[in-house]
Amino acid sequence: MIEGIIALLIFIVTLYLIFSEKLHRTIAGLFGAAAMLIAGKFFGFFSESEAIQTIDFYTLGLLFGMMILVALLEPTGVFEFVAIKAAQLSKGQPGRLLVLLGLITTLLSMFLDNVTTVILIAPVTILICELLGFNPSPFLISEALLSNTGGIATLIGDPPNVLIAAAAGLSFNDFLTHTFPIIVLVWLAALFLLKYLFRKDLNTSPTNIDGLMELKPAEVLKDGKTAAKVLIVLGLAIVFFFLEELLHISPAFIALTAATIAFIWVRPDPRETLSHIEWSVLVFFAALFIMVGGLENTGLLEDMAHQLAGLALQQPLLFSVLLLWLVSILSAFLDNIPITVAFIPVILSLAAEGINVNPFWWALAFGAGLGGNGTIIGSTANIVVASLSERTRNPITVKLWNKRGLPVMLATLVVTTILFIITYPYLAR
Repeated sequence: MIEGIIALLIFIVTLYLIFSEKLHRTIAGLFGAAAMLIAGKFFGFFSESEAIQTIDFYTLGLLFGMMILVALLEPTGVFEFVAIKAAQLSKGQPGRLLVLLGLITTLLSMFLDNVTTVILIAPVTILICELLGFNPSPFLISEALLSNTGGIATLIGDPPNVLIAAAAGLSFNDFLTHTFPIIVLVWLAALFLLKYLFRKDLNTSPTNIDGLMELKPAEVLKDGKTAAKVLIVLGLAIVFFFLEELLHISPAFIALTAATIAFIWVRPDPRETLSHIEWSVLVFFAALFIMVGGLENTGLLEDMAHQLAGLALQQPLLFSVLLLWLVSILSAFLDNIPITVAFIPVILSLAAEGINVNPFWWALAFGAGLGGNGTIIGSTANIVVASLSERTRNPITVKLWNKRGLPVMLATLVVTTILFIITYPYLAR
């Protein structure tokens, strides 16, 4: 009993350090992992070998492989090229511009990390808005919200999905057949709501259409040959994601193989490419795995699962909906990654009780992805666009985000809940 309480306190303190930003989340994660190991050694519930075994290297391998592909693409200018092309296609109409930039950001976020995507697209968005005399805040907020929403559609689109897939043994195709159709409708609902919420900002006439049309996208495409090579490799990787079940290979194997092929074909400076890898994110994930592994070893999560087993067995649909909303609310105020990592062993324990947990995995994925839209600190993508907006005359404030992001979160949760209930027999397979 005392072991479980101590482990839970370590986990809660670590979450507080992450949420309060008193420490960088990677440092907070390392603190939590070290504290869990020390407590585990002292009380005899967690050893170094057990800690190593809790780290999911398949998840880390998938993330690392995709990070390398992004690191190779980033300096080529291909993202800026696409954004400028979209702006010119909009012909300066703010409503059309919001839709096109939101769509591009979403499509990229389905296959690349959404934080990297907004880091690359947001600065170009600000440039375009300043050229046309638009307030960039509606476009930046929409990009972050639609990116967070669209990322749920694929296995590689959102870190919680990667974690869930690794724990539940779900494939790339499983996400395409279970989350993608629902997210398409949810994304459309979010887009229409955003256009309504920002209707005053979007009822603005552009001031310099000629300047926009005179921009030359080819000039921002610094290395078209490298971009083409990496995009070909990325396209092949996506094809193999579809075939992973047929070929009996893991997403991590595909991502790492694609990264290796891209490295050999492009032949970049390895030190330069590896310097763009988000090592802090990988370390943060490993630390979280260790923390939750220690918590799981105390038996506390298993006891929690026993308490929930009755409701999960007798009312699985109700349990799924409650799980979806609970995870969403928690993810609005805490990083959705530790929330996901904490719930995974609980669901696995319910599976050990003989309960069909298939719908619970999808509820967890939807909740973790949509909850981040609720607050300005709900996801890293939100924080990034808010920080970039501080360079403009109209910075994104907490108040503004609450007026726009929170309604989108609640509306998309309602739509998702309705669709979840309608498709529940299929999701439960």
